[in-house]
Amino acid sequence: MPSIVFVSPKGGAGKTTSALVLATQIAQGADVTVIDADPNHPIKTWAAAGNAPSRMTVVSDVTEETIADRIVEAAARTPFVVVDLEGTAAAIVAYAIAEADFVIVPTQGSQLDAEQASNAFRLIRAHERGIQKHKPDYRLPYAVLFTRTSVAISSRDTKHIRASFDSAGIPYLKTELHERAAYKAMFSFRQPLESLPASEVSNIPKAIENAKEFLAEVIERIRCTKPSNNEKAA
Repeated sequence: MPSIVFVSPKGGAGKTTSALVLATQIAQGADVTVIDADPNHPIKTWAAAGNAPSRMTVVSDVTEETIADRIVEAAARTPFVVVDLEGTAAAIVAYAIAEADFVIVPTQGSQLDAEQASNAFRLIRAHERGIQKHKPDYRLPYAVLFTRTSVAISSRDTKHIRASFDSAGIPYLKTELHERAAYKAMFSFRQPLESLPASEVSNIPKAIENAKEFLAEVIERIRCTKPSNNEKAA
């Protein structure tokens, strides 16, 4: 079962928002465990309001020593696991990446954010090198997710970053998570997108459409790159 790990070396990149959006969309049709390994536990706090989808479980009792076991345990219980991590400096991130089937690196469409994302790429490649000693063809599937982008236009910076990623062979999702009031409102109201009050939050259907496109592309990427952990463990 796929374990999807969100890694971002820079605060404000939309990591927790994108993890929550993906998890709540998965929960519309399948069971999902969210492992909230951010020390501030934003998703645990969100779920504590009691409005999380019935098919979504949040686990937050994780440490550097237990993160790998928690991911494995969750994958045995539910078809999907989504892991929200903080930063890239702690060993917990490397341990989580080692159990991942797919890694998502959220970044805003700025050169500074793109440069910071390279820290996540280094961790992924370090993990790959360890496995490649025994399996030379092993690759850990991952992709950059552009967040907080304009709905109307693609900025010059974003276009330049995409071109540089193409040149460097760095994969990115075609779907961007746009700047939407509804994504912020999920935390304000502690509700999934589908439950937000239309009278108080604008363009909810557009946000849901964007979220579904995000989920569909992630699922397709995972489907096209399986197996990963099976290769790793063999």
